[in-house]
Amino acid sequence: MELQGQLEELTDAGIGIAAISYDSVETLNEFAQRRGITFPLLSDNDSAVITDFGILNTVVQEALGPNGNDPGVVEDVYRYVAAEVFDSPALRRMINGTPFPGTFMLNANGEVTTRFFEEFYRERASTSSIMLESGIGLSPIEAVRGETAQLSFTAYPSTTIVTNGTRFSLAVDVEPGEGMHVYAPGADKNGYRVIGFNMAPSQFVRYESVEYPESEIYHFAPLDEDVDVYQEPFTIMQDVVMAASAEIEEELAGVDAITLSGTLDYQACDDAICYLPVSVPVSFTLEFQNLDYVRSQTR
Repeated sequence: MELQGQLEELTDAGIGIAAISYDSVETLNEFAQRRGITFPLLSDNDSAVITDFGILNTVVQEALGPNGNDPGVVEDVYRYVAAEVFDSPALRRMINGTPFPGTFMLNANGEVTTRFFEEFYRERASTSSIMLESGIGLSPIEAVRGETAQLSFTAYPSTTIVTNGTRFSLAVDVEPGEGMHVYAPGADKNGYRVIGFNMAPSQFVRYESVEYPESEIYHFAPLDEDVDVYQEPFTIMQDVVMAASAEIEEELAGVDAITLSGTLDYQACDDAICYLPVSVPVSFTLEFQNLDYVRSQTR
């Protein structure tokens, strides 16, 4: 559904869209009509294509086979599938050949240039986070804008619509004030606070490490030290993954919105003065949609 919602913007950026899954043509037609999908949905009913691409998830087959009690197989089930798959008739369809969920990016010659894949079958990167990580920024939505004495920033989620297993990004565009710099990874060894999100823990999400752009070395004359800083506008991103277990899915069944709260923390200095660390409150509210199990598995 996120792809459909951003189809016009993606098309304007010169990006074509197609999705492929093991579902039958009839199932995909019904799904497209019901959810208003207008881009191509391709049926790989015998899983031949996902097998050729090397992304076939065979964990369920192994777990239901003669070696199902092997410790290595059991470990793979918890890592790549989740144990509750065996308690769900709908999910047992995975034995027919589900792929690892992911996205391939192709150039005009049909050559794969980048790919984004997840190990756990219920986790999927959002289209917007893929675009951001590919350097193709879509229009920021639901942005939190702020300005302090040392910098201005715009913080936003890559998507505002999520479901169980959605991987998306929290991004912040930062512009240091004139003559100011903020600290990058590496500066913490000198006792400075590195800029980053400090999000409150939530049972509904998993926060990944913050991704930073390349920094520069700044010589701070008053202390005669070299530190890692940002002086020009830059963007940092933190990936967030919605919980995808059966227990959490049941708990979220009646929920229509998720709010993530925390702070944007940083420390700034100019050529003469280092200011005290600052924490700016930030909050993001996301629309939550319950899973539709007739859905595309690989894009």
